[in-house]
Amino acid sequence: MLGLAIGVAVILYLVYVYNSLVRARQMTQEAWSGIDVQLKRRADLIPNLIETVKGYAAHEKSTLEEVVALRNRAQAVPEGDVAGRAAVEGALSQALGRLFALAEAYPDLKANQNFAELQRSLETIEGEIQMSRRYYNGAARDLNVKVESFPSNLIANLFRFARAGYFEITNEADRAVPSVRF
Repeated sequence: MLGLAIGVAVILYLVYVYNSLVRARQMTQEAWSGIDVQLKRRADLIPNLIETVKGYAAHEKSTLEEVVALRNRAQAVPEGDVAGRAAVEGALSQALGRLFALAEAYPDLKANQNFAELQRSLETIEGEIQMSRRYYNGAARDLNVKVESFPSNLIANLFRFARAGYFEITNEADRAVPSVRF
């Protein structure tokens, strides 16, 4: 009878650990979806921004082309490649900072209502991306702790639960805050 009770307790514990791993994996996937939504919002805003700037700064073609190229690269990163997406998105953030820095040389652009509205929208989205990134990294941390901690790592290995990558800036140049004054 005692052996049966111990067997049932072990099985219940294994089910509990397995379910907690599934829950952590789902939280990580949900969190990544939140980042993806915010990055999509930013990508959708970029064409409008480019068109607005084009009219004022047509000879700044290389900056405009860089932003468009990075946007396209970001959208082409395979789903689930967190590190690759983070790298491209970091470069895109830097390019957008340079694009906004152009406004200093074009007072008419700075005064343009559409440009100001796009800038405010982009700032809001950037804040949302940061919040989503923190949430995702927290969910990834929780999953990684479960995948690596004993005894849950035994069940994680048995059912092929994998560590989640963090969404972080890996290029030191991308960490530099662009000097933009409006």
